[in-house]
Amino acid sequence: MKRLFLFSVVLLCCALTASAKPIKAGLARAIITPEQPTWLSGYASRNKPSEGKLHDLWTKALALEDERGNRVVLVTTDILGYSREVAEAIAARAQQQFGLRREQLMLNASHTHTGPIVRSNLIGAYDLDAEQTARVAAFAQRLQEQTMRVIGEALKDLAPAKLSFGHGLGSFAKNRRARAADGSIRIGVNDSGPVDHDVPVLLIEAEDGKVRGIVFGYACHNTTLTGEHYTLSGDYAGFAQLAVEAAHPGATAMFVMGCGADINPYPRSALVNAQNHGASLAAAVAQALKGKRQPVRGAFKTAFERIALPFGPLPTRAEFEARLSNADVFKQRHAQRMLERYARDGQLAGDYPYTIQVFQLGKDFTLIGLAGEVVTDYALRLKRELGARGLWVAGYTNEVMAYIPSARMFSEGGYEVVDSMIYYDQPTSWSPELEEKIISKTRELARQVGRKPTK
Repeated sequence: MKRLFLFSVVLLCCALTASAKPIKAGLARAIITPEQPTWLSGYASRNKPSEGKLHDLWTKALALEDERGNRVVLVTTDILGYSREVAEAIAARAQQQFGLRREQLMLNASHTHTGPIVRSNLIGAYDLDAEQTARVAAFAQRLQEQTMRVIGEALKDLAPAKLSFGHGLGSFAKNRRARAADGSIRIGVNDSGPVDHDVPVLLIEAEDGKVRGIVFGYACHNTTLTGEHYTLSGDYAGFAQLAVEAAHPGATAMFVMGCGADINPYPRSALVNAQNHGASLAAAVAQALKGKRQPVRGAFKTAFERIALPFGPLPTRAEFEARLSNADVFKQRHAQRMLERYARDGQLAGDYPYTIQVFQLGKDFTLIGLAGEVVTDYALRLKRELGARGLWVAGYTNEVMAYIPSARMFSEGGYEVVDSMIYYDQPTSWSPELEEKIISKTRELARQVGRKPTK
C-alpha cells in the first residue's frame, strides 16, 4: 500500500511538471530618431535644434506571458520622459488593439538630455517657433506609432523562455545636491550624499540558452552630455545598450532608468565621458550575468493606481502678476501661464494625479514604476521596507511631469524642490507629505500583488 501511494505521488508530480507551461517572452525594437533637426530636451540654455546624431534613438518592448496566459509589456525609450497625453494615448491604443489593460503596460524613459522634446514635457524650458513646434508634434506622433509597432511585434514574438534576475555594481554616479558657501543647495558634487549603485539585470534566454534580451538599469541622471551638445544620442545609457548588444549578438538590450533624479554621472561634459560610462555600465551588466542569478518563475500580477499628490500653498493672482516683472524670463513666462489658468479655470489645481505601478513576476521578482523624476531616497527606503532581494525600483515611468523630492529635502530647498517646478509648469512646490503618500501606496500595491518583504 505504501509503495502504491509513493508511486501515485510520483505520477502526480510528473503530470504536474509535464502540464506546466513555460514563461513566454517576446522582444521588438524600432528607431525613433527624428529625420529633421529637432529641438533637444532637458536644457533651457539651448538656442538651436539638433545637429546630426551619434547613434540612433530607440523604443523597445519586452512582452512576457506566464503559464496562465497573464501578460505584461515593458517599453523602454530613449527620450527625456513621457508626457501624460502621449503615454495615455499609447495605453488606450494598446488596450484597444492588443487587449492590454492599463496595469499591464509600463513605459520607462531613459531621460537622455540629447533626445527630442516630447510635448508637453518640461514645457516651461523652451521657446519654440512655429516650425519647431510642428516638429515636436510630429515626433510625438512618430513616437506613438513606433511604440504601438513594437508592442504588437513583441506580443507576436512570444516564445518559451527562461528568465533570471541578478545584480551588478555601478561606479560613476554621484549625489549632486551640494551645499554652497552661502549654505544653499546647488547642483554640484556631494560625495557624502545618498547614491544607489545597484545595477539590476533581467536576462531573457531561449529554451536552448541563447540570449534573447537583457534588461538593465541604473539610478543616475542621463546627463553626461551637457547643454553645449546638440547631437542626438542616448547618452551613457545609449552607449551602454550598444555595448551590451555587441557582447551578445542578436540580443536586444533595454535600459530602465532608476530613481536618480538627484544623481549625476561624473566625470561629465565630454563625449568620451559618455562613452566610458556606457562601457562601465555594460561591464556591470556582464558582472551580473556571470554572477548568481535568481530564476523568475510563477504567475504574474499587476497593479496600477493614481493618487492625489498635494501641492503646497498656491500663489495668488497678485503674486503671479508681480512675477511678470521678474528678471528671470522663465519665471516671467511661468507667471503668465499661471495667470492664463486663473483666467480660464478661476483657480489652480491643488494636487496632481500621480501614477504608481507594480509588476510582480512570480514570487520573487518585483518591478515598481514611479512617475516623475524620483530622487534616490525613495528606492533606498523601499528596499529597506520591502526587502532589496528581487526588488527593482524605477523612476521616470509612465510620465515625467516634475521632480519627486523626498520629505527631508524641503528644509534644504534646491532645484529639485523649488526651481524645477517652474520649468515643469506646475503651479508651485509639492507639499512635504508627498513622500509618505507615495511610499504608503507603493507598499499597499506591492502587498496587493503578493510582494513579501525579504531580508
